[in-house]
Amino acid sequence: MENITRTSLEDFYREMAAKLGKDLESIFPTGLHKDIGHFNVFDIAQTIEKARTTSEMPYNRRKYYKISLIRGKNRAEYADKIVQIKQNALLFATPKVPYHWVPEDPNQSGSFCVFTEDFFIKSQSQASLEELPIFQPGNIPLFEIDDELAVEIEQLFAKIKKEIASDYLFKYDLIRNYVLELIHYGQKLQPAAKLSTSNDASLRVVSLFIELLERQFPIESSDQRLQLKTAKDYAGRLAVHVNYLNKKLKENTGKTTTELIADRLIQEAKILLRQTKWNVSEISYALGFEEIAHFSNFFKRKTSFTPLEFRS
Repeated sequence: MENITRTSLEDFYREMAAKLGKDLESIFPTGLHKDIGHFNVFDIAQTIEKARTTSEMPYNRRKYYKISLIRGKNRAEYADKIVQIKQNALLFATPKVPYHWVPEDPNQSGSFCVFTEDFFIKSQSQASLEELPIFQPGNIPLFEIDDELAVEIEQLFAKIKKEIASDYLFKYDLIRNYVLELIHYGQKLQPAAKLSTSNDASLRVVSLFIELLERQFPIESSDQRLQLKTAKDYAGRLAVHVNYLNKKLKENTGKTTTELIADRLIQEAKILLRQTKWNVSEISYALGFEEIAHFSNFFKRKTSFTPLEFRS
């Protein structure tokens, strides 16, 4: 799983504080210790005002998980697919699958919670959230639901809000159970079926590919390793065929998927060689190469220098 960094959560809280007109300390949950990860819950109606002033919500680096109950007319965009929601939606966002959420009327309400994986797995038996079907790459984890189910889920969010505001010593253990219940609601539902291809699908595929590519960087530790390495890896995350992805990137950028990945790898390799003291073996590993010789040959083919020549 992609690491969830403190910076990304700080960015999230700065945005929430701006939308709510509050200071950071007032919206940070109480009694949450660093050793149990992170969790919080918000009302959509209180945070939607800023989104109304822009034509679209931006693609963000989401390095946390998010579950949303959204009431109102909306549109979600995943690579070459669009899901139209007329009334109620249950949305599961994972750090690995970028999407674009666009409110289409001013009457938005509901709730959403954000959490890191280390918060969730403390008291659960599964090794990773990625093993749950709802968070599998290649799926579209968005479900249109009726009013009756929306009311049930609203009641569950109400329990979460009540607990997070309480001084109960074990409230986060209870909240984890509520989050798991939300996940099971999603896994019992069928995916939203109203998929269509829009005229700007090509541009959206390009944008989401670039988003995924940039999510792999920066490499901040020699123990960190690139997760997506090939055109097939990226196509799988975007739920499109690798040939389709390659075609759209070639049409819009003039380069193939593999060429774009290689260009970004070289850019990061140059940064690591010039700005860190890591040895070439460590850089090679972090960038996903199985052998240092493969990295050295790749670097020289792209730059005409060996890694050590470039560093010196």
